[in-house]
Amino acid sequence: MGFDKGLAALRNGSDIRGIALEGVPGEDVNLTPEAARLLARGFLRWLSARVDKPAGQLLVAVGRDPRLSGPDIVATLVDELCLHGVQVLDCGLATTPAMFMSCIFDESQADGSIMVTASHLPWNRNGLKFFTADGGVESTDIVQITELAEATQPELPVCDEPLAPQRLDLLDLYAAHLRTMICDRLGEVQPLAGLKVVVDAGNGSGGFYATQVLQPLGADVSASQFLEPDGSFPNHIPNPENQQAMESITAAVRASGADLGIIFDTDVDRSSAVDERGDEINRNAIVALAATLVAREHPGTTVVTDSVTSDELTAFLEKGLGLHHLRYRRGYRNVINKMLELVAEGQDCALAIETSGHAAFLDNYALDDGAYLGTLIVCAAAELKREGKGISTLVEGLDEPLESREVRMRITAEDFRAKGSEVLAACEAWMPEHAANAVREATGKQVHASLATPNFEGVRVNFAGDVRGWFLLRMSLHDPILPLNIESSDEGGAQAIASALRAFFAGVEGVDSSAL
Repeated sequence: MGFDKGLAALRNGSDIRGIALEGVPGEDVNLTPEAARLLARGFLRWLSARVDKPAGQLLVAVGRDPRLSGPDIVATLVDELCLHGVQVLDCGLATTPAMFMSCIFDESQADGSIMVTASHLPWNRNGLKFFTADGGVESTDIVQITELAEATQPELPVCDEPLAPQRLDLLDLYAAHLRTMICDRLGEVQPLAGLKVVVDAGNGSGGFYATQVLQPLGADVSASQFLEPDGSFPNHIPNPENQQAMESITAAVRASGADLGIIFDTDVDRSSAVDERGDEINRNAIVALAATLVAREHPGTTVVTDSVTSDELTAFLEKGLGLHHLRYRRGYRNVINKMLELVAEGQDCALAIETSGHAAFLDNYALDDGAYLGTLIVCAAAELKREGKGISTLVEGLDEPLESREVRMRITAEDFRAKGSEVLAACEAWMPEHAANAVREATGKQVHASLATPNFEGVRVNFAGDVRGWFLLRMSLHDPILPLNIESSDEGGAQAIASALRAFFAGVEGVDSSAL
């Protein structure tokens, strides 16, 4: 069927993503039933080799978020796996972290699991995430799975009478796991009594957190919103990075007088929070809050973050909390793998977190789990309320940049990766001397520029003097885009830094820099 190119196009770093439903002009379906069937075979071959078991001895759990295309994709995966002798656990509506835990819980102990989700992407998209007891697969594993999907070897058995899938109420198990975590920390008798929490699930998979985790332990969740799963996402994009989503939950917290708000993305591997005043705890602030919580049990630990975190966050982590901050690369697998690398080298590293809300704690299988982070926050909020304080007190020492700006510039050259690498090399060579001169000419202010070191992604330049701030120019992980982040501690500083970059891009072809 010529799926080599098609399946390769579905690779998205460490998972699979594609267009599953018609209805959006210019977007053709490529995550077809046949593609799903082939991917089930590829995962089966890969998993059989990874755990050293024949197909007929494998136990595989399959779950999904509420996307409209999810039930059909799950049915295809289950049919294909059962056809080849696999015992399948059909988990129905699930979360990505819970699907990993299906490989851990005593009640399931799956050899592998598949979560059907496309995270926060639009309603017509979908995808697959794969797990074993060792964690989520890597991008190299995705390449192997897609290559094995169309292979004819090793041969797969075909059963005359396949085993019927077994139903597993995985979210019930996972909710019980989180309730136990809260009770262990706070006490077993209604430990959340008197705490009012707004949960915003964005009509994704996270509604269970309000009704099955918080409410049974005494929390007032009456002001929670969008708990009902709905794959058309009628209210807002289920994404803590989305401005409309954050405005919605902050308004709900203020209107209800809640102590706390917790917002999830679709498949609940990300979360952010809202404090008792109705102010969002997001991006740099969610990193600061997670680090504050981990510092209790891991004083002096290293916190690995993505590359777009602010200098103010570094000061909060290192001077305020006494931790070490390693600013690394974008991509949740990148920060998680860096954490594990440091641990393997003997360093204390207990947290890897992106500003997007992906937070992986070493104490929680190094798994990015929005409900786990939310539970740590809820426990802290309950403890603070007993002292007459709010969750905001944990991050009140975090300064925010006065100005921040993000620009996404499209690479129009045919070979976008080669062009992106060329632009970054030219930018690094042009900086910092020319950048400082360009800012001086544009503003008349005295300014110094220097390349940030160490730096693991793109080109990061720091500015000091009368204009204080930085910019980071990098390549998107998967798209023909050059994202640019600018922050400044001075009024007009972001515009001044942008002027230097406009001078640079004036001599660059193959990139649409008009947004600058």
